[in-house]
Amino acid sequence: MSALADLTSACRARLKPSQVITEPAELRTYECDGLSSYRSTPGLVVLAESTTDIAYVVAQCAALGVPFVARGSGTGLSGGALPRTDGVLIVASRLNSILDLAIADERAVVEPGVINANLTAAAAPHGYYYAPDPSSQQVCSIGGNVAENSGGAHCLKYGFTAHHVTGLEVVMPDGSTQRFGGLAPDPVGYDVVGAVVGSEGTLGVVTEATVRLLRAPQSVQTVLAAFTTIEAAGDAVSAIISAGVLPAAIELMDALAIEAAEAAVHPNYPAGAGAVLVVELDGPTCEVDAQLADVTRLCGASGAFELRVAADAAERGLIWKGRKSAFAAVGRISPDYIVQDGVIPRTALADVLQAIDDVAHRAGLRVANVFHAGDGNLHPLVLFDEANGETERAEEVSNRIIELCLEHGGSITGEHGVGHDKVVHMGKMFSAVDLDVMQLVRCAFDPAGISNPGKVFPTPRLCGERPGKRSGVHPLQEAGVADVF
Repeated sequence: MSALADLTSACRARLKPSQVITEPAELRTYECDGLSSYRSTPGLVVLAESTTDIAYVVAQCAALGVPFVARGSGTGLSGGALPRTDGVLIVASRLNSILDLAIADERAVVEPGVINANLTAAAAPHGYYYAPDPSSQQVCSIGGNVAENSGGAHCLKYGFTAHHVTGLEVVMPDGSTQRFGGLAPDPVGYDVVGAVVGSEGTLGVVTEATVRLLRAPQSVQTVLAAFTTIEAAGDAVSAIISAGVLPAAIELMDALAIEAAEAAVHPNYPAGAGAVLVVELDGPTCEVDAQLADVTRLCGASGAFELRVAADAAERGLIWKGRKSAFAAVGRISPDYIVQDGVIPRTALADVLQAIDDVAHRAGLRVANVFHAGDGNLHPLVLFDEANGETERAEEVSNRIIELCLEHGGSITGEHGVGHDKVVHMGKMFSAVDLDVMQLVRCAFDPAGISNPGKVFPTPRLCGERPGKRSGVHPLQEAGVADVF
């Protein structure tokens, strides 16, 4: 028997029949995450129902040398949950309980399958909410958010998932269960929680998270500003930030993204807009009122031809519905599309957007732009038709967008992660020494290399391999630490 067959037998002996999936048709349900251009049918799927289940499966993987990949809701956009044909996909979506709402401590303890928006819904009656809010927050899970260090529209003011996680329970790649951090805001010792958040499942499987809850703001104002050009909208973003105003969110959508949102959810954005800004302000009423006056003035000075301030929660919800539906809505105007994710300095916004437009025009394709304009996190959507043979051109445009971000001092990802999709770009952003040091951390957690292998690192290697063999003596060898590889 193969190692995978042995693992399957072990899981069947320990778990309920409904938890172990081996039928080919059922396995294909899990062949990709939200980035459907990469597909791989898993060798085995286990629907875990407890930390004990996950620890058992991982321990068996360690004993048999079988690779494993953890998956939550499957909404990731970098191929981070792409399974292995020779491995097991551990699905944690059934671990969906909010274990504790510790309101007095302004904390919540949740299982990884808890849906992001459901946590805020549970905290709301107590006057609290959970700040990280990816556009997929109605369906994405906290475990996946932790793995990818997800952000969302309000990350401009409130930061990413890493800023809101204080404790984790993790099933390590050897099958043991460890706890790091807890309720305390700044635990003593190494920041292991910080290492695990954003590690994309390469250091183990998160089975519980302790997260911060924030008190709901006294006042919230949402502004929709329409501009004839995306350049004018970009100027408004710079003007707002330069004036010292820190909105909770500044989101920008171009004409193509507006067209898609209108077709899908009818948010009634101003007709004829080449771009719209969604600016949300929150905090004490007196502060928000002053910021609102500044934002409307600055948007007007930058050329906004229409300004709307949401009158109530329903209007605010409709404005945000248009923005948060944008990715899925693009399917209304294009049969296929690639969602990209890169970061640039705000000052480079106009130059990069023009360059993206030029690249798309030369390729004969269109790009819809939706992004967190306040912190320069771009989400260009490359539109194409696979049936017309446009896939390769779309991938070339997508890759060129990432290169443009790097050329302007940015990053290859803001919140979607590296996953499988962007491993080819890691060597463009980091030196060989940088990657070797990162590998030191990975090998400390997972010396066997079985936890989500093939992700993040562009040239996977065994932890025992000396990187210096690539070209002479490696600097880490000279420092006396290369033996841990």
